Order: sequence, then structure tokens, then C-alpha cells
Amino acid sequence: MKQEENEFMRHELRLPELTVRGMILGAILTVIFTASNVYLGLKVGLTFSSAIPAAVISMAILKMAKNSNILENNMVQTQASAAGTLSAIIFIIPGMLMIGYWQGFEFWQTLLVSACGGCLGVLFTIPLRRAMVVHSDLAYPEGVAAAEILKVGSHEKSDEKDGSGVKEIGAGGIFAGIVAFCTNALQVLGSELSCWIPVGRGMTQLPLGYSTALVGAGYLIGIAAGLSMLVGILIAWAGFVPYYTITSPLPDGMTLQKFAGSVYQERVRLIGAGAMGVAAVWTLIMLA
Repeated sequence: MKQEENEFMRHELRLPELTVRGMILGAILTVIFTASNVYLGLKVGLTFSSAIPAAVISMAILKMAKNSNILENNMVQTQASAAGTLSAIIFIIPGMLMIGYWQGFEFWQTLLVSACGGCLGVLFTIPLRRAMVVHSDLAYPEGVAAAEILKVGSHEKSDEKDGSGVKEIGAGGIFAGIVAFCTNALQVLGSELSCWIPVGRGMTQLPLGYSTALVGAGYLIGIAAGLSMLVGILIAWAGFVPYYTITSPLPDGMTLQKFAGSVYQERVRLIGAGAMGVAAVWTLIMLA
């Protein structure tokens, strides 16, 4: 490897890495991104990776501190990258409740399951690194992307033409807060809009929703993941829901709209869950 490509990993490089400010900032970012992932996961069933936004926020904040460097920023984003894995527990615990294995949330039992899951994730990362990072089909793996962001930020540290990014981060947070306040508190903006459409003897729904959190998550997960979710919505509401409402008899005393909603809750969502399970198994097979 060329020297300029490996300039941040030289053995003679002596820079502070494990600092108190870095650990505190990393812990705060981890809590914030974990809470965001848990909220989005429980609301819409998706989580986002926090390594790249954490790297950007870390560089923006630590740039205001004295003697900050790329190693310190890397330590912060590494801490915050655990938020995506920690929040994955929201898919395990509700599943245990749904199958009746658990009857409630016991703190120490939940903590133990979460700790075991985190350790297993780290252990599986070691043998899967070559398949998922080194020989990945992705043109730009996330770890490489985070490293490039840190390198660019380090190179531009001495160039004060570009701001630290704090203004942009603050502006985004203020805008999202205003929208949430107008939507939830003042209720002058709507967060959801639905339109029921009759299809023959059946019925379907055109569900629309808006949330600044979902806009930010969509930007982070990318256009491919967003399109896959859109395709899933079309398959559910333009395919399965009309089919089941047309072919199934309408229960007595139930409106067609309520029947379509119950069909989605009791049948269509289970089809989506089964597709996700098969996709996960197929991914493991391909990695093997």
C-alpha cells in the first residue's frame, strides 16, 4: 500500500485517541442514535446505520476543540456505530412476547439477552468480515465510507473556508422540532393521510404519511432501500389487500374499510414477515 494511502496508520504517529471528551461525546451520540433507531424501528420497522452521521457530527463538534484529530473522531464514530446493533433488540423482544415465551419486560433478563446478542454480533463479525467487507459486492462498504469521511475531514481541518457543520446540524434539528411541534402539539399539520379506494367488491387504502424523522432515515438508508419499501407497500395495498377483500366474505356487522384493515393486520403483514425471514436465511446462505 502506498504511503499516502496509509498515512493515518503509521506506527510513528503519536496522537491522542482515547480522550475523556471523545468518550463522553461517543456515549451521548450512542444514546441519541439508539433512541432514534428504537423509535423508527417500532414505528415503521426499519433502522439506520449510525457510523457515517456519527463521524460527521463528531468532526463538526470536535473541530471546535483544541488538538482534535482523526483517531479521536474514529473512536467516537466507532462508539456510536454500536447504536444500530443495540437497537436490533426491538425485533427480538417483541417476537418473544408475540409467541408467548415472555410475559413482560424484566430488566435484568432483558439486559442479559441484549448483552449476549451484542457479544454474538461481535463474534460473528470476525469470520464474516471477509465476506461482508473485503469481498463485498457493495461498491462502497459503510466502513470504507466512514473512513473516507474521516480522512476528508482531517485534510480540511486546516481549511476554514468550509464551516464545521454545526450550523447545518442545528438548522436541521430546529426545522424538525418546529415541524413536530406543529404536527403533534398545535395539530396544524397532518402527519398521516389515507384514502380508501373501492376495488370491485373489495377495497384498498392509499396510505400516506410524512415525518421529518422518516425523511432523515430515508436519506441515510439510500434510494435502493427506500424503493424496496415502496415496492412492498404497493404489493400489500395494491395486490394482497384487494385480493383478500374480494375473495373473502365480509363478516357480519363489519364495514368494508374495517375489514380491509383487519385483512392487512392479520394476513398481509404476516406475509411480509415471512418474506423478511426467507430473505435473512437466503442472505446467510449466500454469505456461506
